[in-house]
Amino acid sequence: MESILKVEHLEKYYGNRGNVTKAVDDISFTVTQGEYIGIMGASGSGKTTLLNCISTIDSATAGHIFIRGQDVTQLKAKELSRFRREQLGFIFQEFNLLDTLTAFENIALALTVIGTPAKEIDGRVHNVAKRLEIDSILGKYPYQLSGGQQQRIAIARAIVNEPRVLLLDEPLGALDLKLRQDMQYELIRLKHELGITFIYVTHDQEEALTLSDTIVVMSEGRIQQIGTPIDIYNEPINSFVADFIGESNILNGLMIKDKQVSFAGHDFECVDEGFGEQAPVDVVIRPEDIYIFDPSEAAMLTGTVTSSIFKGVHYEMMVQTPEGYEFMVQDYHCFEAGQEVGLLVKPFDIHVMKKERVCNTFEGKMIDSTHVEFLGTTFECNEVPDMEPDAPVKVEVDFRHVILEDNEEDGKLTGEVKFILYKGNHYHLTVFTDWDEDIFVDTTDVWDDGDRVGIRIAPENIRIIHN
Repeated sequence: MESILKVEHLEKYYGNRGNVTKAVDDISFTVTQGEYIGIMGASGSGKTTLLNCISTIDSATAGHIFIRGQDVTQLKAKELSRFRREQLGFIFQEFNLLDTLTAFENIALALTVIGTPAKEIDGRVHNVAKRLEIDSILGKYPYQLSGGQQQRIAIARAIVNEPRVLLLDEPLGALDLKLRQDMQYELIRLKHELGITFIYVTHDQEEALTLSDTIVVMSEGRIQQIGTPIDIYNEPINSFVADFIGESNILNGLMIKDKQVSFAGHDFECVDEGFGEQAPVDVVIRPEDIYIFDPSEAAMLTGTVTSSIFKGVHYEMMVQTPEGYEFMVQDYHCFEAGQEVGLLVKPFDIHVMKKERVCNTFEGKMIDSTHVEFLGTTFECNEVPDMEPDAPVKVEVDFRHVILEDNEEDGKLTGEVKFILYKGNHYHLTVFTDWDEDIFVDTTDVWDDGDRVGIRIAPENIRIIHN
């Protein structure tokens, strides 16, 4: 199919030379005509900045954006203004309707600005209003309309000029659940009827899975994975995607050999190959893929139900195994808290992923034989003989040997907890240090996203490797 949007090595930085924030960092992808693209990510992941660059509202620091073959990063201001009017439509979370204009006038505004003849405006507005079933309210003002009606007016305004690409930034976030679901189906219908390409930013997993042909998952300004909703859900590329899209049990594992993996204190048959032997991996099991039943010889794992909650279409149960691992299980049958149960997972429901990292690794330099500098801080280490001052070294620290303190002053350096991943019997944290570099921590302590912490590492837990 024809490519309508192509993003090549896009970068967007904010700040000055001394304090630069990479909002979008080397992003590339292609969108075909009529495709519905959902861009997902947590707050601060760069998804809205990416959308603003595509929409030409914001300028890129580097890279190129081609829309219908036109490199919009090279257009001058006057050319950009015309390009937006002719090629792009916008729908944002805030409807931005003008209270002094009727629904008809709000929809017609873009056409009026570019001098479209009145007869053509009237025809276009009534045509799109009929399509969205709002032709009976065109004479009303925004304050006289419900939230759903206002949203339909905003959509009508965005598509009345028949754009090639429709850009949507959390457009349903201000609606209640029922209205949001209704509008999801409305957007799908419009996409099929109009053939417009949709670029849709959302943090809502269900919304992205429901609406999108293709999902782009972002974190820290980078694309983590691109794929169909089924691929993203069933075959997440890393633990971030597995945790972000849907519910997951994510555990540390060891690939014993092809089609055999160990986790939670047991060996399991799987279908994955090519990871090598005795290789550390991450294992993902979706809660709905775990069979739960009364204890029997068929059980691969046994455990005790610690909580059971009815979720409308299934029960969500937490099961603690004797080995100290916790599993989330979703099933139509209820097992009450305190019950002993058996668990079973079929080989094709065990998803094995390559670990992104097995320990913290930093570039550093020796200060003297018992001190090393990394992360902008000097740490004491075990004596390294025959090491010259200022010699460059690689520093390794195991995740479990990084200690976090409530009091920032108790740490050698400080940082902020920004990503928390539960791994079945411990938490794997990403801490953004004040040296603008991440450090990863395994801990059984409970921390919240955004917590400020002090960071300590004992001398004996710092490994120095000669460069």
